[in-house]
Amino acid sequence: MSNLDKIKLFSIANSLTEYHLDNIEEKYDLELQREPKEEIQKKEYYLQFAFNFRKEAKLMAEHYEVFYCLEKSIRALILELMNEKYGENWWDEKVSEPIKANVKSNIKRDEDSGFTIRSEERIEYTTFGELSQIVSSNWEAFEELFKRGQKSFQRIMTNLNQLRGPIAHCSPFAEDEIVRLELTVKDWFRLME
Repeated sequence: MSNLDKIKLFSIANSLTEYHLDNIEEKYDLELQREPKEEIQKKEYYLQFAFNFRKEAKLMAEHYEVFYCLEKSIRALILELMNEKYGENWWDEKVSEPIKANVKSNIKRDEDSGFTIRSEERIEYTTFGELSQIVSSNWEAFEELFKRGQKSFQRIMTNLNQLRGPIAHCSPFAEDEIVRLELTVKDWFRLME
């Protein structure tokens, strides 16, 4: 057997071993910590958390990523369309006083914390529900984009806000809610068709 054949055989054997170890971890709900050592060192404190929490976090991470991208894109879309329709002073002229007051309070809390300020954009300090209110109260800036109408927009935003709760508050999704999130994100994109 040549050296190249030995290397190929070793590689196949390694892959099979990894496959079987994956199955054992899954079947017995174990974590054998087969990460490269540098990864373990980076996350040394992480291994102190209970395995079931780490497992839930890994499962929820995908949903967090989807929602993060969705929410950031909604905020950017609102900024773009409000600027386009009403100009640079849209925040002062078109946002309700309760939302402005809440944003001002959130900014003050950030400043007082001593941590890095999250953004220079006031819209980044709104709640998800407030985003829906901004769009609904300025519908003329959005009606060309959301051709299915304001009621569809509000229904989808309400559903997204409900789904956001478990993600934002570190609760695992039930299987139905995973499906519901996927469908609601698809509904969001259908709004713009």
